[in-house]
Amino acid sequence: MDASPTLLLRRATVHDAAAYARILGDPQVLPGTLQMPYPSEDLWRNRLADSLAPGKPDLLLVAERDGVVVGTAGLHPQPQLRRRHVALLGISVATEAQGQGVGHALMGAMCDWADRWAQLLRIELTVFVDNERAIALYRRFGFEVEGRLRAYGLRDGQYVDVLAMARFHPNPPRLPPAAG
Repeated sequence: MDASPTLLLRRATVHDAAAYARILGDPQVLPGTLQMPYPSEDLWRNRLADSLAPGKPDLLLVAERDGVVVGTAGLHPQPQLRRRHVALLGISVATEAQGQGVGHALMGAMCDWADRWAQLLRIELTVFVDNERAIALYRRFGFEVEGRLRAYGLRDGQYVDVLAMARFHPNPPRLPPAAG
């Protein structure tokens, strides 16, 4: 999937573990996530292997520019029978690539996959209330605020609120009518 002449979107592999550790461990990126500081490459290799295991419906993409991973995104369909129409979304962009369309390209690919291939009705995410750029990006893709969760995460020794946001399929599939 090519989002622009210089940006390549592709499925993540376990070989991307170092890039995940680099991006998500970056002191400029970390505060916008719920990840712990100093993530190891082994931690990400194990997480990637788990998400990429056969039978797992997760979609993990990376954005590469000139052969360097500059963004990651994951869409994780829920395994519970009554929530299989829902997926959780996470996205991170390297500091040096922020504001250059990487997040937009990853979000577009995630929403397209959810809408056209995965039969997902709803995508959910949480975002720190002070992450205005991310909130604006999510709104551009149709996400709406559904609520504020107080003291949701610990960041740099402070409890921080998040917004719960969700996006619905633009043309939702309909369930058959209930029998008689």
